[in-house]
Parts: sequence; C-alpha cells; structure tokens
Amino acid sequence: MKIRLFKDKVISGAMLVFSILSVSMVLLIGVGLYWRSLPILQDYSVWELISSNVWRPLKGSFGFYPFIMGTLWVTGMSIAIAIPLCLLTAIYVSEYAPNRFKNFFLPMINMLAGIPPVIYGVWGVLFVVPLVQKYVAPFFVDFSTGFTVLAGGIVLAVMIFPLIVSIIVEVLQTIPKELREASLSLGATKWETIKKVVLRKAMPGIIAAIVLAVSRAFGETIAVLMVCGNVPIAPQSIFDPAYPLPALLANNFGEMMSVPLYDAALMFSALALFVIILIFNIISRLILQKISVRNA
Repeated sequence: MKIRLFKDKVISGAMLVFSILSVSMVLLIGVGLYWRSLPILQDYSVWELISSNVWRPLKGSFGFYPFIMGTLWVTGMSIAIAIPLCLLTAIYVSEYAPNRFKNFFLPMINMLAGIPPVIYGVWGVLFVVPLVQKYVAPFFVDFSTGFTVLAGGIVLAVMIFPLIVSIIVEVLQTIPKELREASLSLGATKWETIKKVVLRKAMPGIIAAIVLAVSRAFGETIAVLMVCGNVPIAPQSIFDPAYPLPALLANNFGEMMSVPLYDAALMFSALALFVIILIFNIISRLILQKISVRNA
C-alpha cells in the first residue's frame, strides 16, 4: 500500500511539474521577445513605435502602426467572412444533414485543414487576387491590383473554415437530445429550437472555436504574405493593400541585420503580435466566463 501511495504522489507531482512547465512557456516566450526588443525600446517609447506611420529602417524610423493595422484588418476581414459561413455549415451538418452526407463531408473538411498554407497562398494569387481585381474592386474603387485586405481575408477565411466547422459540429453534437425534444414538444419549430435552445447552450463552445481560429489567423504568414500586397501603409478600406506583422517578419528576418536596431525592431514586431494575441485571448476568456455564468 505504501508503494502504491508513493507512486501516486510521484505521478501527481510529475504531472504538476509538466503542467507548470507548459504554462511557463508562454511567459518564457514573452520574456525572450522583450529581452531581444530592449535595444529599440531603450531608444524609442512603445507609443512612438506603435503610433508612427513611417517605416524607414535605413533612416532609423521604425513605425509599426501600418503593420498592426494591416494585421487587424486582414484578421477582422477573415473572421467576418468565416463566422457566418462556418456557423450555418455546422448547423446544417449537425442538425439537418443525412448521415451519408455527414460521413462524407466531415472527412473532406478535415482534409482541408491538412493542406499546407503555401498552397492556399498560390490559390489566392491565381484565383482570389484576379477575382478581386477584375470583378469585385471595379464596383467600389477606380483601381486595385487585387492584392488587398479583401484577398487576404478570403484566403484566411478558407484556411480557418475547417477548424471552426469541425469544433462547432462537435460542440453541437454534445447538446443532449432531451433539450431538443422538450422544445419541440412545447410547439417550437426546429429552427426556433436550434436558435433559442441549441445555439444558446452551445455558445461557449462556439466562441472557443472562434477564438482558436482567430489566434491562428493572427499568426498566419505565408498565405497572407502572398496575397496582401505588403505595402507598409495603414489600409483605409478592404481594397487597399496591407502588410501584416507575420509577413513583415517572414520577409525581413535575416536581411539588413547590419542596420542599427533592425534586429530589435523585428523582435518588437514579434512581441507586438504576441501581445495582441494574448490580449485577444484574455478578453475572449472573460466573455466565455460571463456566458457560462449566464447559461448556468
């Protein structure tokens, strides 16, 4: 008995250690990025760096405002496109689709999740960019190259589509059938049951799926780099080019490192992206807690 209790204590202690290590990785990443960003933070304030529009490393101007806004624009565009499509698709697959269709559709969705990002980027350059340039942008602006926030948003929306749909379908399938049957027995239609019972009960899981997808969209690099235009000017509309932070890192890391503070500036861009994602996840967690308390 003593040996069994000792083994149990060792295993529980090991699990605690590994849990602390996994959580501390987030802190270590943040500290590492901050340490590598210190040279530029000693010469410029954080407000100067994130509010300046001028990006001229050779002249000592490191303005990250265009890159931060480009990241927010492209990610916001992708979420605006993806959420309605994903939610309606997941509802149909979970609540309306026959089993044959469901068994065929869900594996196909999982296959989309396994496609490399560069393939999405090539698809965006060959199809999405010409589509935006020739058939969408002329209705709203005089000229557009097609390498725009809209193109990046469409490509990102397609990339995060499998993740959101798969998670929401699993969440909807966990809702007890008794809740649906009780609502239907009271005279509610199937759509009213889905809208007022199923979706309300599944809302925390749906938001969690969106949070995961947004976190991936924030950090996506190759596909965004290929279709957004990479112009260091803050976009004013969805038909303007954008230069998100991940694309800045991918394009410039390893180049011009002889320029003073250039390496520290790129590390600060990584730190800014890290902080943006961290803030978004904290806000999302607070929203989830409020919804969980309300549904309890």
